[in-house]
Amino acid sequence: MFFRVCALRLRTSASSSLLCSSVGFQQFLSPPLHNTTTITSMSSKVAVVTGGNKGIGKAIVQALCKEFQGDVYLTARDEGRGQEAKASLSAAGLKVHFHQLDINDAGSITRAADYFKDKYGGVDVLVNNAGIAFKVADTAPFSQQAEVTLRTNYFATRDMLTHFLPLVKAGGRVVNVSSFVSVRSLNMCSPELQSRFRSDDISEDELTQLMTRFVDLAKDDRHKQGGWPETAYGVSKIGVTTLSMIHARRLTKERPNDQILVNACCPGWVRTDMAGPKAPKSPEEGAVTPVYLALLPAGASQPHGKFVSDKTVQTW
Repeated sequence: MFFRVCALRLRTSASSSLLCSSVGFQQFLSPPLHNTTTITSMSSKVAVVTGGNKGIGKAIVQALCKEFQGDVYLTARDEGRGQEAKASLSAAGLKVHFHQLDINDAGSITRAADYFKDKYGGVDVLVNNAGIAFKVADTAPFSQQAEVTLRTNYFATRDMLTHFLPLVKAGGRVVNVSSFVSVRSLNMCSPELQSRFRSDDISEDELTQLMTRFVDLAKDDRHKQGGWPETAYGVSKIGVTTLSMIHARRLTKERPNDQILVNACCPGWVRTDMAGPKAPKSPEEGAVTPVYLALLPAGASQPHGKFVSDKTVQTW
């Protein structure tokens, strides 16, 4: 039943994404961010981190609390775990805020977007860190892994960006946490797929259709024949990285004077529940590149629409 529900939500997300894209990116980027009433209540800049209750996400929150000049929000789908993470950071002398946010729940995304719009007039930093990965030894069929992984890592992240990109203020920074696995997986795709994922004219619609096609092919164990690699996580992160580049190009076109920078990044192989205890990096070390991108100085024009690892732009 769980996977049938996920499949339904995946199909709904994909079809709604096509509708959203068809009405034009400008409508998402240019709605009024606040009214006269909320302008007077805005107190400071604000940074929002998804999946911030543990691992890399919590380390990103911790670093931003020390370095970002504004309010920092740790968000998590589970309120209890989120409050526990907030309490542990507060006990360390850091000022941190919490807001419940489940990126797989459209209502939760909408409520969070409304909250930051009303309280701050938008957001200054958005770090899309929330994601999932099946363990290597997991016995779930590949079709199920593809369905569930893409639903969270690509489609839900895309839903976050659909609702939050219009709220990003001038000078804002958007960081989408991807992985080095995205590049490795891209290189294992067919030449035709590689060409599309690297192209300057791939649209959000086309990308979403490709991600949906991968899931559909995986259901019938035909993804390899279709030119896809045997990694649901890798394909999901191809989607995240490519989507970051698409949004960067659109922002440059639609809001050329706002100096908003959007990038995807690899934190590295980090010791977390997801990556395991043998990884060489600590969560704090994994947070270095995401935080670097989140805090790119005012007036910076690069990197933008890039894939970044170890604070260095990588070849895509």
